[in-house]
Amino acid sequence: MSALINSNLGDTPLIGRGKVRDLYAIGDDLLLVATDRISAFDYVLATGIPGKGKVLTQISLFWFDLLSPIVPNHLITANVAEFPDSLQPYADQLEGRSMLVKRAKMFPVECVVRGYLTGSGWKEYKASSTVCGIPLPAGLQDGSRLPRTLFTPSTKGEAGEHDENISMDTVEKMIGPADAAELSRLTVAIYERAAAHAESHGIILADTKFEFGRTEQGIILADEVLTPDSSRFWEASLWKPGAAQPSFDKQFVRDYLESIRWNKQPPAPELPAEVVKKTQAKYLEAFRRLTGRDLAI
Repeated sequence: MSALINSNLGDTPLIGRGKVRDLYAIGDDLLLVATDRISAFDYVLATGIPGKGKVLTQISLFWFDLLSPIVPNHLITANVAEFPDSLQPYADQLEGRSMLVKRAKMFPVECVVRGYLTGSGWKEYKASSTVCGIPLPAGLQDGSRLPRTLFTPSTKGEAGEHDENISMDTVEKMIGPADAAELSRLTVAIYERAAAHAESHGIILADTKFEFGRTEQGIILADEVLTPDSSRFWEASLWKPGAAQPSFDKQFVRDYLESIRWNKQPPAPELPAEVVKKTQAKYLEAFRRLTGRDLAI
């Protein structure tokens, strides 16, 4: 099968294209279409991963359902047959990779949460024994489990821009103390519920990020949730602090780009077929392990 790089829904108003998702206006609601684009080092690559958008959508739907007792979400329906008549001619494009969702006023904060020390957190810890300014005990290693779950918010960078870590004080100034406290509480509660589920299936959820919005009904969970694009999933049986961990994400892509010494400036390079195939397999394995289901793409 070929990769869907850009959706095309005729006269349906296109609001914008993100790194992975295309966003359309459907009356007062929104349509999210997860394409097969893949990004690395803040750039969308020239090659897509066939079926990736379906994996992302279906895994998000699984988590939205599992987490609904903790927080409501923006989903109206993912059943294309229930979409408006104007979208039915595009059913082949939309099947399995799209969600009709409520429009919400999004908070300008990326709600990052960490249960393990890795990535940029590990780099900061080596330099200052902190993660996002939060002091941590001595003796931790790359991949160590943190003493407690950390809410480490960041800004939302546009395409090609890095997200910047921000303090809780900054979040409070941006959105107010009450909303800041609630986003922190929800982020940690969602992470700990999801991490427990993943662990019961032999997978470690090292860290992830969430986006929240507000409707007339209150705060809701929005965008994608707990996918291999937004989360670090590790193989629990192979977990060993002190080095990078085997993961269920786009690490094959990052490793390839590092191997060819890409300068991380546009234009982004194409990916060889082997890297595409391995990355696709990892996404599908993550879905199968976490949900207990196979996914035909």
